[in-house]
Amino acid sequence: MNHTDFHPFEMQFEVPDSAESIVYTRKFQAPRRLILLGCGYVAQSLCRFASQLEFDVYAADDRPSFANSYTMKEAKEVICDSFPAAITKIKLTNQDFVAILTRGHVHDADCIRTIYASGITPAYMGLIGSKRRVAGLFENLCTEGIDRSFLDQIHTPIGLDIGAVTTDEIAISILSELILCRSRLSPGKKNGILEQTNLDPVFLNALHTEGPKAIAVVVDRKGSTPVKTGAIMCVNALGQSFGTIGGGCGEHEVLRKALEVLSDKKDTFLSVDMTNDFAGEEGMVCGGTMDVIIQYVPGKVEIYPFTFPIY
Repeated sequence: MNHTDFHPFEMQFEVPDSAESIVYTRKFQAPRRLILLGCGYVAQSLCRFASQLEFDVYAADDRPSFANSYTMKEAKEVICDSFPAAITKIKLTNQDFVAILTRGHVHDADCIRTIYASGITPAYMGLIGSKRRVAGLFENLCTEGIDRSFLDQIHTPIGLDIGAVTTDEIAISILSELILCRSRLSPGKKNGILEQTNLDPVFLNALHTEGPKAIAVVVDRKGSTPVKTGAIMCVNALGQSFGTIGGGCGEHEVLRKALEVLSDKKDTFLSVDMTNDFAGEEGMVCGGTMDVIIQYVPGKVEIYPFTFPIY
């Protein structure tokens, strides 16, 4: 089952043997939709990389030789039409990420006009092009009546400045900015809601297998830790792990405890100390602590309905 087939859902974890009922919620959010306006070589690389990092890619171009399922094979949908028509078909939402990567500012202007006229402000908008040319484009659009505050929300030049030169490097610089913006949209840990909300297909597929399993989730952290709260891992009776809570000695300790949970069929709570002498001897690079709940699950986890409490 492909991870993009999943809908948003959540799991709830309760601290075992606690004097008070403490429940943590680990949300699993659907991949963000990334709309590529332009299917040139940078867009083709970006499509390939972004599809591996939880973006559902939709691509559009008015050139049949570029807008096709061969050049954009990882895209969920490819539209060959004028950019205004394609944007209308895609039906933008304020949750979308939009990268304007057309072959010229005439087409860039068409994209921006259409997005502005839709009344929707996507969560992210980026535009490829030099500062000088983009400045001229924005001035022209302002004279047409497009609000400057709308244009100021467009990331341009698109991507993080990593000294990118090649097509793939430029795509990675853009993807880096997309990931940064997506991370900033996360509310962080609040009222028991854990920080990480990513869909990990390896972990989710492990949940869907038969047989008992132990699920470990990081619910609190202090100091320097390799992961945020919400990092999650599944361990089966063979000792195989799926997903990660940071790797290294800390994960090894959790894996060992997970096998005890599978043997005893009893949930447990573990504090992993990465500041002690053992951590120093092993050369652990972090210096904090992680609190981890490990819960026993007797069999296959059905991920529907979308809210799935584990008790």
